[in-house]
Amino acid sequence: MSKEPQRHAPAISRYPIPALSSLPEDLRQRIESVQEKSGFIPNVFLSLAHRPDEFRAFFAYHDALMEKSSGLSKAEREMIVVTTSNANSCHYCVIAHGAILRIRAKDARVADQVAINYRKADIPKRQKAMLKFALKVSRKAHKINEKDFTKLYQHDFNDEDIWDIAAISAFFGLSNRMANFMSMRCNDEFYLLGRLPKDNS
Repeated sequence: MSKEPQRHAPAISRYPIPALSSLPEDLRQRIESVQEKSGFIPNVFLSLAHRPDEFRAFFAYHDALMEKSSGLSKAEREMIVVTTSNANSCHYCVIAHGAILRIRAKDARVADQVAINYRKADIPKRQKAMLKFALKVSRKAHKINEKDFTKLYQHDFNDEDIWDIAAISAFFGLSNRMANFMSMRCNDEFYLLGRLPKDNS
């Protein structure tokens, strides 16, 4: 009898993935903390660990934008990531942050709508204005003018909120391009995250 060919798991990056035991202590602790909280290690952590200094800089800026107190809710910040990542054709970020958006928004339907086309999503005009501006930052930042600010002021965004929208869009433009360049593969766990009820057993 002929044996079935052995299937190998697809590579998560075109670059080498370092062993956790070989990483500097601060990186290893961060990755293990994420693993403990999530139940798995998102591939972005393993992929960026290839360059420890850049790992630290990337996640420091990520945390400064995504974890702080802000006029934007955490769900709104994830909407920006998902919408602009879709425009940049970043498979990893649409899937991974779409999962986080499902959790933050507590609404899988809206998260899926935003991931495809925010204009048709069941979200308020305020959030649609936010996402329209985020896309302009992502794709046509050189065309931003005072009218763009005026439109956001009309939806009660202030200058600091607008900075946050722009910075998240710009930062994840970097993330999208790096993920695509290195062929970073999304974890299978993200596809169902936020869709199924948690096992409370």
